[in-house]
Amino acid sequence: MPGWKRDLGRQLDALIMQAVPGACKAVKWNSPLYGIEGQGWFLGVHCFTKYLKVAFFQGVSLKPLPPVESKDKNTRYFHIYEGEKLDAAQFASWAKQASKLPGWGKT
Repeated sequence: MPGWKRDLGRQLDALIMQAVPGACKAVKWNSPLYGIEGQGWFLGVHCFTKYLKVAFFQGVSLKPLPPVESKDKNTRYFHIYEGEKLDAAQFASWAKQASKLPGWGKT
């Protein structure tokens, strides 16, 4: 991840792995994915020029609902812009909730 997104990516990785010990990690389409063995991917991260997009593949089932809609009826997004303060507790809660739902694809 380039620039300011690198430190944020490391922070997100640490939060995810702390909330979901044993989560599988992979990089597909130049984006980190997190999943549960045999259950599928529950979260993906993608870099854009001005923000980092976190996709919760079953995000419509998370409480509270991640703020950004998707064309996919099940997916919800969370965008993080440079300089924004991350609510680490909320993010970790979403990751933990997402890991308990059926995932996308194969891990």
